[in-house]
Amino acid sequence: MSIRKVSFVSGEFYHIYNRGNSKQKIFHDKQDYDRFLALLYATNTKENIALRLIFEHIYKFDRGEPLVSIGAYCLMPNHFHLLLTEVTEGGISKFMQKLSTAYSMYYNKKYIRVGGLFEGKFKSEHLDEDRYLKYIFSYLHLNPVKLIDKNWKVGGINEKQKALEFLKNYKYSSYQDYLGISRQEFTILTKEGFPDYFPSITNFTEEIFDWLSFIK
Repeated sequence: MSIRKVSFVSGEFYHIYNRGNSKQKIFHDKQDYDRFLALLYATNTKENIALRLIFEHIYKFDRGEPLVSIGAYCLMPNHFHLLLTEVTEGGISKFMQKLSTAYSMYYNKKYIRVGGLFEGKFKSEHLDEDRYLKYIFSYLHLNPVKLIDKNWKVGGINEKQKALEFLKNYKYSSYQDYLGISRQEFTILTKEGFPDYFPSITNFTEEIFDWLSFIK
């Protein structure tokens, strides 16, 4: 994957996303999800680390100075979403190149395939309004609801508590970290790099519930 020719600005916030070629799945099982999560942490560094690491212990690895701060993320079967801000100049493009290359190499080896895994270069949206930036936290974390009701954004969802319980148990987003659930993946995030929209767990869950109720 070549470095994207876009000028990302330090101190600004960006919604980054990409999906599999022809909308194909990029995550098939727990191992795939776990590898991508580990790479979110391991490749977020200015150093050229050897990825022959024991991924079981990756979150304890001192990776050095990061390229970006990650405020939220969500992995879905055929795509992913990230909320990023740069820590070093050119950090977003470098991070996405390292992340995409490392995961593609893992995926192609595991599934005995060749060629590009992702649908071209990653996409980006500049979140230049405060209300949009705050909304993205809900948008990203509500994505998995589509796995239990793919049309919920059109017709609404009646069993909201069931949806919230599903989100609470969905391990492949940063939702659990915002609920204060203890797990090793919390080191992926750098919340200090983002506005403190949710000073408490209650504030966060109320925001999610409001959007879950609002979108119809």
